[in-house]
Amino acid sequence: MAAGLLLLPLLLPLLLPPPGRGQGFGQTRFVCTSVPLDGDMCAAAALGTGSAEELKSTVLQLRETVLQQKETIMNQKETIRELTAKLGRCESQSAVEPPPGDGKGRKPSVSKNTMGDLSRTPAAETLSQLGQTLQSLKTRLENLEFSRMNSSSQTNNLKDILQNKIDDLEKQVLSRVNSLEEGKFNPRNESEERGKIESTLTSLHQRISDLEKGQKDNRPPDRFQLTFPLRTNYMYAKVKKSLPEMYAFSVCMWIKSTASPGMGTPFSYAVPGQANELVLIEWGNNPMEILINDKVAKLPFVINDGKWHHICVTWTTRDGVWEAYQDGTQTGSGENLAPYHPIKPQGVLVLGQEQDTLGGGFDATQAFVGELAHFNVWDRKLSPGEVYSLATCSTKAQAGNVIAWAEANIDIYGGATKWTFEACRQLN
Repeated sequence: MAAGLLLLPLLLPLLLPPPGRGQGFGQTRFVCTSVPLDGDMCAAAALGTGSAEELKSTVLQLRETVLQQKETIMNQKETIRELTAKLGRCESQSAVEPPPGDGKGRKPSVSKNTMGDLSRTPAAETLSQLGQTLQSLKTRLENLEFSRMNSSSQTNNLKDILQNKIDDLEKQVLSRVNSLEEGKFNPRNESEERGKIESTLTSLHQRISDLEKGQKDNRPPDRFQLTFPLRTNYMYAKVKKSLPEMYAFSVCMWIKSTASPGMGTPFSYAVPGQANELVLIEWGNNPMEILINDKVAKLPFVINDGKWHHICVTWTTRDGVWEAYQDGTQTGSGENLAPYHPIKPQGVLVLGQEQDTLGGGFDATQAFVGELAHFNVWDRKLSPGEVYSLATCSTKAQAGNVIAWAEANIDIYGGATKWTFEACRQLN
């Protein structure tokens, strides 16, 4: 309504066409005329016939708008029905299912899955299965703890199986519980169950550790091995003692690996100002090398076959003469390796990583992957007979007079683990 004028729409015949005329206009004419508030509407209608074409165009646009709105409303109703069905399905899955009949003469309704989700195992059934698996694992561990086995080899084999089973189960449990929580299935109950599962896993890990501790108390201090299962820049062991100044040395160890290409760095010794004072490394497709003050000699070792091998490298500063032994037999020798350069003292000796800086600067591509044991260092050149005694686990074999392999001399970091060393037991 504007400035004393009355808008007179004569549109009702369009929206409600006469019977039998369908939706066409026929001879009907529509007039929209503005008249004064006190004017004669009927007279004004007769005067508006001159704008019929414009009026017809306006009416057609309005009709199209109405039809579009009607279609939109129908679509919205369909969307509302679909969302209502989805909501009902979610509520029926998250709520406790009432018993049949529920006292009101009705049975619980089953909502149709309209969301396209993959079918999931009900939470209660999943957690029940996990609980049974955990209980079975606990029973096996209790039997192991009770019997303690007579054979150390059998104990370690079973312990390895249990540890692997626990690791796999832990990943499976956390994955399933995460999936359940993401699906919004009884979040409070699932959180409680997750807490119980994690507590059980923690208990199992602790009991495995206690079992290992009991074995440690009953074994010689040198009967252990280090395991580096992954190629990382954080997993390593550090020898507590440094090396003295040495004009000759012998470095021997047991080693096992299947890593390819290159098993990495079994050990590295760095001193201030020289990160490569003494390094044993095999990386990329290169053969194993010994580095002394950044000078290199290639070693004829072939040991990444997944079997235990005993290796030794001896060296003297006079003419830089070196010898290499594998499994008690000399396989190579040479000279002019950093001649007349004594090994410097007050450095850092690391097992499993190559140092780019003193005690650090590790590169994952050069990390050792495998198992290592009986790392010993002497400040003299061993004889072939002494090397053979070490490789055959003879009782005549002597520990290193500079670094002796003992658990008290080694600190481990980043997830490297200690296990009982059995290679010598298998040879005897």
